[in-house]
Amino acid sequence: MNSPTRPLAGPRERIDDIDRQLLDLLAQRNRIVNEVITTKVAQGLPIFDAAREDDKIERFRREAEASGVDADWAEDFLRMIMSSSRARQSRGGLPRATAQPMTVLLVGGAGGMGRLYARYLERSGHAVRVLERGDWPRVAELCAGVDLALVAVPIDATVEVIERLAPHLAADATLADFTSNKAAPMAAMLRAHPGPVLGLHPMHGPDVNNLSRQLMLVCPGRAAERGHWLLVQCALWGMRRQTLDAARHDRAMHVIQGLRHFATFLHGSFLRRCNLHPDDILEFSSPIYRMELMMTARMFAQDPQLYADIVFADRERRDVLLDLLEHHRGLSALVERADRAAFIAEFEAIRAFFADFAERARRESGYLISRLSERFS
Repeated sequence: MNSPTRPLAGPRERIDDIDRQLLDLLAQRNRIVNEVITTKVAQGLPIFDAAREDDKIERFRREAEASGVDADWAEDFLRMIMSSSRARQSRGGLPRATAQPMTVLLVGGAGGMGRLYARYLERSGHAVRVLERGDWPRVAELCAGVDLALVAVPIDATVEVIERLAPHLAADATLADFTSNKAAPMAAMLRAHPGPVLGLHPMHGPDVNNLSRQLMLVCPGRAAERGHWLLVQCALWGMRRQTLDAARHDRAMHVIQGLRHFATFLHGSFLRRCNLHPDDILEFSSPIYRMELMMTARMFAQDPQLYADIVFADRERRDVLLDLLEHHRGLSALVERADRAAFIAEFEAIRAFFADFAERARRESGYLISRLSERFS
C-alpha cells in the first residue's frame, strides 16, 4: 500500500538538500569571518560596526523582497547570523585600544563580572592582576605600577574597599568602579584618591555571550582623559556607551533596577504564598504570561545577596519602594469596592502618560512573544 506521504518524498528530499546547502554556506561564511577577525585585531578595528550592520540589513531586506521572501523574517535571519559572527569574534584575540598594554588591577576579579572583564582585557593584550579577600597583605605589591584599578565587589563593600585600596595607588593611576549605584562610590573615590576617577556601570550580567551591543554607563569623576583608553577599549569590544552624572544615574536606577526587581520579588513571593508553582500553570499560560513568569523565575536563579544590595542600596531607593507600596495600598481600595469606573479612569490616565510609547511597546513585545512561542512552545 502506498504511503499517504509518498507524494511528499521528492519535495522533502529537495528541502533537506537545500537545508544542507544552507549549513555549508554558513560554515563557509564562518571561515571568512575568521579572516575578518584577524584583520580587525591587526588593525585595531571594533568588533561591532553599527553603520555597516545597518546598511547590510537595509540591503538584505530589499533583496529579500525582490526574491519574494518576507523582509521581516529575512532581517531576523541575518541578525542571528551577525550575532553569531560577533560572538565568534569575541572568543579569540581582540583589538587593543592602546599602543602598549595597560596594567589593570581587578578588585573582586574572581567574581562573575570580574572574570568576564579580565577575560576581555587579557584577550586584548592587557596585563591583568586580581585582588581578592585573601590578597590584602599583598596590596602594595599588586597596586605597584597599575594604570587602572577597577573595583568590582558587592555594593555594601564598595566604599570600604575603595577607602582601603586608594592609599596604595599611584597618583596618576585611574580608580574606577562597577557598582550599580554611583553617588556614594563616586564620592568615596574622589575623597580617597587624588588622581583620575571614573564611575562605570555595565548594564548586563556576567552570563552574556559577548560584550558586543552591551551598554556601559559612564559617570566622569576627575581627569577623565586618563581613563579614556578604557572607554575606547569598550567601543572596540562593540559596546555602546552613555555618559551621565551620578545623581541622574541613581535616580534612573531606582526605577530600572530597584523598583523592577522589587516588583519581581513581590510577584514571586505571592506565587509562593498561593502555592502556584510554575509547573502547575505554565501549560495553561498565554505567551505573554509565560514570558513574565520566566522573567520572574530568572531572578530567583541568581544570587540573593546581589538583589538585596540593589533593592536596599540607599535611603532614597528604599523611600521610592515605600512610596510604591503606599500607592498600591491606595489602588487596593479599587479592588475592595470593585470600582470599575475608577479603575478605567486610572487606566486612561496611565495610557495618556505612556502616550506613543504604549503602541511601540505593544509592537516590540509582540515580536518578543512571537519569537518566544516559536522557540519554546
